[in-house]
Amino acid sequence: MDQITIIGIDCSADPAKVGLSMAVEEGADRCVVRSAMACSSEREVVEKIVSWLAGTAKALIAFDAPLGWPRPMGTALAAHRAGQLLAVAANDLFRRATDRVVKEHLGKQSLDVGADRIARTAHSALRLLANLRRETALAIPLAWEPTYSDRVAAVEVYPAATLITHGIPDTGYKKNEKIEARKAIIGSLERIIQLPADRGAMEQSSDPLDAVICVLAGHDFLRGKALHPKEPEEIELARHEGWIWVRAM
Repeated sequence: MDQITIIGIDCSADPAKVGLSMAVEEGADRCVVRSAMACSSEREVVEKIVSWLAGTAKALIAFDAPLGWPRPMGTALAAHRAGQLLAVAANDLFRRATDRVVKEHLGKQSLDVGADRIARTAHSALRLLANLRRETALAIPLAWEPTYSDRVAAVEVYPAATLITHGIPDTGYKKNEKIEARKAIIGSLERIIQLPADRGAMEQSSDPLDAVICVLAGHDFLRGKALHPKEPEEIELARHEGWIWVRAM
């Protein structure tokens, strides 16, 4: 495998809550994290990612945010009028096919992009992706195979699910005071991927730490370890709604 840069983004509707990480694939099984940081503005996020992309021949951007909405929601709302019945089950309206697959595989339910505040994070992530396309003049399509041909592509990931598939606790580390819990996760991660010597940002905040977990999810994807839509109908729906790339158990 040629050297590939992986950029992990812990997305947020609040630009001051975005975490970023950058790593390099060195061979088929070696992933070296070179940076993990918190950002303070949307402009800082864009500029940092653009600078990382400028120095790479090939890159994968792993977004911790939904990159699409349920198809039934768009169909139902297009013709809906206030006061009318929505004749679609709530889970079908607000939850994507990939969310159901993750739940069946891991027992972990991702947030419903159609019914939760995560929708604002998804909107911010798509704006960020559009800004990156504009700033780099690259198409940055979504990747559907580890051997994608584009110079830069993007995938949707879910850090909590990635932790579960690697046998690492996925809760209890988000609050600022949970430094020891984050240190424990960092200790588990360093047995899988190489982390930078300076872990301060990861220890002090879950945002850079989640960005590193996004990198790990991207690493799993590039190694062909992630769950993949299989049937033609599932693939077509995933291309419309988005797909969470998470390591198969």
